[in-house]
Amino acid sequence: MADKRDYYEVLGVQKGASEDEIKKAYRKVAKKYHPDINPDNKEAEAKFKEATEAYEVLSDSGKRQRYDQFGHAGVDPNFAGAPGGAYGNPFGGAVDFDFGDIFSSFFGGAGGGRRSANPNAPRQGSDIETSVVIDFMEAAKGCKKQINVNVVESCPDCGGSGAAKGTSPKTCPQCGGRGRVVTQQRTPFGVMSSESACPQCRGTGRIIETPCRTCGGGGQVRRSQQIGINIPAGIDDRQYFTVHGKGNAGKNGGPAGDLRVAVHVRPHPFFERDEYDLYVDVPITFAQATLGAEVEIPTLDGTETYRLKEGTQPGETIRLRGKGFPVPNRRGLAGDEIVRFVVEVPTHLSAAQRKKVRDLDEAMNEKNHSVGKTFREKLKKAFNK
Repeated sequence: MADKRDYYEVLGVQKGASEDEIKKAYRKVAKKYHPDINPDNKEAEAKFKEATEAYEVLSDSGKRQRYDQFGHAGVDPNFAGAPGGAYGNPFGGAVDFDFGDIFSSFFGGAGGGRRSANPNAPRQGSDIETSVVIDFMEAAKGCKKQINVNVVESCPDCGGSGAAKGTSPKTCPQCGGRGRVVTQQRTPFGVMSSESACPQCRGTGRIIETPCRTCGGGGQVRRSQQIGINIPAGIDDRQYFTVHGKGNAGKNGGPAGDLRVAVHVRPHPFFERDEYDLYVDVPITFAQATLGAEVEIPTLDGTETYRLKEGTQPGETIRLRGKGFPVPNRRGLAGDEIVRFVVEVPTHLSAAQRKKVRDLDEAMNEKNHSVGKTFREKLKKAFNK
């Protein structure tokens, strides 16, 4: 007797617990350790039997009174005065609890468990994915493309029924069209109910006596299809967009799924993109940077003339508002274009050109190179020279 745990402890309730509390506690423990949930688990099986034994005693007012007064000795059949036992129940009597009620929530039994979905109800088709490659300017402006995709369609010969022409599917006689069958089994612990796919119709609820030759009775075929798509302006590299209703066909009259398109954008020769802003480097000569000049600046809409001011420094930038990439589905909203001027240092100078550069440099003074003058002053101060 010393190796048996207290029945209240087994169920996890206090000694003064009500009948409802005991019943709820037993449901919880039984669900956790039932052999059907834990196959080939000896420890779980032992805990399930222990919980069943505890519940059989504590759910019976007479046995519970004897247990509260005498402990295990008051209800064990091996002790004098204890009631005799019945098969599968060492303490006599039967457990007055329908196990189908406990386990219907995960076996779908008749005791109030989940209701199975109608196998012949309309079901939406699955989504499919593909990809398309476009140019940089096509991404900026948007474009139309024709693409080929493999999609599942309703069989054209049987109309999706799966039955050969002139015939139609019949309701399964075994499950009555539900696609599921319920099996009940009486055990020492009560009536167990379980639900499974109907073996005769394999869960479809229908019997096709003469299958369609084109689709083999499946009601659907896979074919290559050309689809026209509209790629929105402003889309970025490796972004997706969705074309609704262009995926695989649904079943039983359900709608088609969607087509998800991944876009890959080819790089541009001189434009670069950062989200919706556009960047471009414009080379200018030393003379243009020094004296100022009119230069051509590329944009997504063509070229524009810009008046370069005198003394433009290398790396100086200007921002053209609203000249960047459009924001998809936001009419009138676009990023900016940032133009950076890159001063090109001349190379391969002739002797005469070198002399002119030296003459120009000698003619310069600190006023002409204020940036360099400021730097040299800071350098002297930093190193105490």
